[in-house]
Amino acid sequence: MVDVAELTDNDFLRQFEIKVDDQLAKIEYSLQERKIFLTKLIIPEEIKDEDFKKEFIAAVFEQIEERNLSVVPTSPEIARFVRANRKYKRMLPVGVRI
Repeated sequence: MVDVAELTDNDFLRQFEIKVDDQLAKIEYSLQERKIFLTKLIIPEEIKDEDFKKEFIAAVFEQIEERNLSVVPTSPEIARFVRANRKYKRMLPVGVRI
C-alpha cells in the first residue's frame, strides 16, 4: 500500500516521487497556469506489487486535488487510470475528454 505521507512533489525535477524498497517510482509533470500535465509514469521493474501503480496514481491525484489544479493526463497509463476511475474525471479541464 502507498503511504501518502511518503509521496514527495519534487518541483525542481517536476515529478512526484515515492521510494519503495530503495526504488524510486515517479510521475513526471509539466505545470501550466492552473493545469498540471502528467506526462510520464516510471515504476521500476523491482516493484512487483500489482496494486502499487493504481495506489500511486491515486495518491498523486489526491495531492493535486488539494492544490485545486486541473489534470491533463498525457501518459497512456494515467489516462487509462482516469477512464477506470470515473471519480477523477471531475479534475479534467473543461473540454478535455478521455
